[in-house]
Amino acid sequence: TIIIEKIKADYLQLPYEYVASWITLKIHSSLEAVGLTAAFSAALAKNDISCNVIAGYYHDHIFVDTKDSEKAMQVLTALSKSK
Repeated sequence: TIIIEKIKADYLQLPYEYVASWITLKIHSSLEAVGLTAAFSAALAKNDISCNVIAGYYHDHIFVDTKDSEKAMQVLTALSKSK
């Protein structure tokens, strides 16, 4: 699996099946933190939004279907305000 911009994949003639929006959480998170991924993935799941997560060294990255990107941002914003 690779993550690449759609325009680059098209240029390189790489096939793909899933186009996602990339959301980077602006909270500094530790790779040893417990519960952060569960919290935002549960909030997204309650709103019928699937996500793929990459836990980075400083920030987590969430990939959601492009059709769900605006709704996902609303859910994540509401979650950040509730904590």
